[in-house]
Amino acid sequence: MTNIVIFGAPGSGKGTQSENLIKRYGFKHVSTGDLLRAEIKEDTELGQVAKRYIDKGQLVPDEYIIQMIEHLLSQLQKEAGLIFDGFPRTVAQAVALDDLLVHHQTKVDVVLDLKVPEEELIDRLLKRGQISGRSDDNLETIKKRLLVYHNQTAPLASYYANKGVLKTIEGTGTVSEIGDRIVRVVDALHE
Repeated sequence: MTNIVIFGAPGSGKGTQSENLIKRYGFKHVSTGDLLRAEIKEDTELGQVAKRYIDKGQLVPDEYIIQMIEHLLSQLQKEAGLIFDGFPRTVAQAVALDDLLVHHQTKVDVVLDLKVPEEELIDRLLKRGQISGRSDDNLETIKKRLLVYHNQTAPLASYYANKGVLKTIEGTGTVSEIGDRIVRVVDALHE
């Protein structure tokens, strides 16, 4: 099984590029954001807790995310590959993911770090909010989310660089151009 972590600031294109990888390789998309939104929509206990954090622009605590991922991993053992989108978001989560994958006799093969200038991220997120109606895509919340990203999530780059699996991808240009950069990295895994 190929395990890919797609990593980058909010609005960097993780979801869009994950969709392209799914179509090309048949990988299963593991989006903690989608999982959390489903929990919120279903008004589960986890969804209620998650909503309180998300509405403040904060990350949902590790213990809740790790429980969701462990449950999901146990169901996805026969997939060709997994794309982790939105997880891990902290070094502690990365360590927990490594432990979970070892338990399932696999590992992270590559981390795709999508780099996009902050002004473009803000523009993309504001446009996404207008199109999708997502309540967390307003300027105040976007700025909080980017601050959280820089303080808590960006240190993952060093963690994965030290493991030798980090690949920086220029996240500007057309969706196709960015996708081509990613495909070259993923194809190299299988050479």
